[in-house]
Amino acid sequence: MALPHESQGVFEGENIPVHYTGIGKVNAALTAMDVIHKTKCKVIINLGTAGSSKFKTHDLVEVSSFVQRDMDITPLGFKVGETPFDPIPGVIDLIPYFSELPHGVCSTGDNFETGTPRLPCDLVDMEGYAIAKVCRKMGVQLISLKYITDGADHNAHNDWAANLLPGAKKLLTFYKKMIASEDGAPA
Repeated sequence: MALPHESQGVFEGENIPVHYTGIGKVNAALTAMDVIHKTKCKVIINLGTAGSSKFKTHDLVEVSSFVQRDMDITPLGFKVGETPFDPIPGVIDLIPYFSELPHGVCSTGDNFETGTPRLPCDLVDMEGYAIAKVCRKMGVQLISLKYITDGADHNAHNDWAANLLPGAKKLLTFYKKMIASEDGAPA
């Protein structure tokens, strides 16, 4: 998760360790790399909040792809979201985990989006693409669930804060399902 605000203490209350990235792509990339190096993990589970003009507030969405909305080298002939001369693409597809959840394309950028993103997407965040890029580079699977806290509009900052606790509870429920199914117990 990006911030302790997003867990609202519910994960800690269940003695579930959480790695907080901090806000933005650089912080997220550094934390993802650090976690992978220290734990030698094969899977990272990215849980967090997002805004969306497509999904309803309180929906839980599994990210099917990440794009980065603030990489713009168009004056040099590159597409928005494409990092020049980078072997990792501007669109990073993930392997679906939950069939019962809706899936969507998440646009990541170092801004709190309150308008129409420049790249087609279903939801917006500030860290996901960076985590996905590190995972792709390091050969680690990424599963990303986002709780929709707001409509990515003019009132997004108020809605985000008001919807953190129900989001944390819903994310915890699906985290427990994921862990139970990995342990061989019924989900």
